[in-house]
Amino acid sequence: MDKFVIRGGNPLLGTVRISGAKNAALPAMAAALLTEEPVILENIPQVRDIETERKLLVAMGAEVELGYGRAQHRTTINCRNLNTPEASYELVKTMRASTLVLGPLVAKFGRAHVSLPGGCAIGARPIDLHLKGLEKLGAKITQEHGYVEARADRLKGGHIVFDKITVTGTEDLLMAAVLAEGETLIENCAREPEVKDLADLLIKMGAKIEGAGTSTIKVKGVARLRGAKHRIIPDRIEAGTFIIAGAISGGDLMVTNCDPNHLTSLLNKLEEVGVKVTRNGESVRVLSLGGLKASDIVTEEYPGFPTDMQAQYMALVTQADGSSIVTENIFENRFMHAQELVRMGASIKIEGRRAIIRGRTPLSGAAVLASDLRASASLVLAALVAEGETIIDRVYHIDRGYERIEEKFRGVGAEIRRIGELLPRKVHVQAHA
Repeated sequence: MDKFVIRGGNPLLGTVRISGAKNAALPAMAAALLTEEPVILENIPQVRDIETERKLLVAMGAEVELGYGRAQHRTTINCRNLNTPEASYELVKTMRASTLVLGPLVAKFGRAHVSLPGGCAIGARPIDLHLKGLEKLGAKITQEHGYVEARADRLKGGHIVFDKITVTGTEDLLMAAVLAEGETLIENCAREPEVKDLADLLIKMGAKIEGAGTSTIKVKGVARLRGAKHRIIPDRIEAGTFIIAGAISGGDLMVTNCDPNHLTSLLNKLEEVGVKVTRNGESVRVLSLGGLKASDIVTEEYPGFPTDMQAQYMALVTQADGSSIVTENIFENRFMHAQELVRMGASIKIEGRRAIIRGRTPLSGAAVLASDLRASASLVLAALVAEGETIIDRVYHIDRGYERIEEKFRGVGAEIRRIGELLPRKVHVQAHA
């Protein structure tokens, strides 16, 4: 398994360009199942989860082209010859977003056979809300041998009220409703930008949707959808990660190709902490001259402080004067990075869903272990300011959601390199006369 080796102490200076949003690209790729015409997606990030989604679609019989050269961030998906409406455990277990194919498969093909996702390192993410919603639309659901089977001759419009806000549930049922007969009203929806981006794509495909990006979405079903071309929004979590990297390193960093409107809660919090933030069109400049101040956060659904930025923020406030309290309201087991930060010298105490971080503590390089995608990002940020060398193992987690992250960090002055496992190689000795 690959590792990152990082030597801390360099302020990040220069410009870094943000890639497309993984969490917008994945449902957009699933949406291609709803039409027999080609769907062209631009600004697709080159990350492991996209490759997993490609394999999933290809296994069903879809044609998926990933661009090369100038078109390397474009994919064309054609589902005209789809023959196997199934998502196997082997693929679903590596990426829970694979369950997003459930709604579109039932809507378009009348049947879906999808593996239950199983456990998750950061906490329970059951798909029961997806299944309840599909039943409201007339699907018959059975579960056996670890798989969900959903069937419907044609889904019927209905009234769905989510018991709790769910991003993937909102996306899954939105895709199901666009081909359902009649009107569907979905309440207590997720308001994340990724949901709005999916709706924008579906509307280009001919769907009739109102209210995406609000808590109430209305859908009037149509008989068929057409192909479309769509550009994926920038990745707000990657943008936030680099913004915090500039802040923690005492740098002057310009983060481009992002949407500052998607980052409001984070940017406001950083200004409280003492970081100078300048928003300008599609870029954010972050300037940190030290003297960071402690400040508490509570993770919430959008537009609140994102759970996917909690670990990175925790790394930042290890370098702030005073005590900060981080309260995690979305996932029950999302503090696994805390113990690794403690190994580097951080002072962190966990009390249930709260973490109390006492700063400012000097960090020192250590061997640490990445436990999930965002936890691994927090360890990279901590390593940027740690004295000496940090070795981060299991960086395949970070490859799931960050495109060429080490190259981007090197481009703005970080000392970071990737190393693989050293395997013994056979040596051929040629005899000389």
